[in-house]
Formats: sequence, C-alpha cells, structure tokens
Amino acid sequence: MPLEEIEDEAQELRRLRMPRDGEVFGIVEQLMGASRMVVKCKDNNVRMCRIPGKIRRRIWIKAGDIVIVKPWSVQADKKGDIVWRYTRPQVNRLMNQGVI
Repeated sequence: MPLEEIEDEAQELRRLRMPRDGEVFGIVEQLMGASRMVVKCKDNNVRMCRIPGKIRRRIWIKAGDIVIVKPWSVQADKKGDIVWRYTRPQVNRLMNQGVI
C-alpha cells in the first residue's frame, strides 16, 4: 500500500463521527431506488430514508452498511435522512469500542 493510503486510513480511524442530537445509528436493509432505502435504526424503528442531494454522489451505500440517520421532524418514526456512512475499518472500531 502506498504511504498516502495508509495515512488516509489512519486519519479515518482517528476521527469517527458519532450521532449528534436526534441522530441514531442504523443498518441499511433494502435499497428502494431513487436514492431511498429502508433502514433499521437502533431505536427499533424501521425508516424509509433518503440520501440528501449534497452527499448523493459522494457516497455509495449498499445493503448492510452502518449509517447515521437523522429522523425528519414530521413522521420522525417513519422517515429520515442518511447523514453519514461508516467504512468497514470504522465499523470494526465502533464494535471494538462497544458503541454498536
């Protein structure tokens, strides 16, 4: 591996984004198309989530990915936006820390 890739991975592990106020962890269960997906959240709600336009082309999400979901103010238990997707090394670190 080139040195740049090693530094990028180390930097990803150093700064893990955690859920802020009102945000929850979730696991993507099913892709629905049109940048919408079904996500099972840690608060035991299954939400229809969408990827906002500002991150739509920057991240690619597949079934089984761990994400941070921000529930909508209206229909908070049924709909939400995906704010962040964790990479595999980040997920492993969260599991080792006991966060998820």
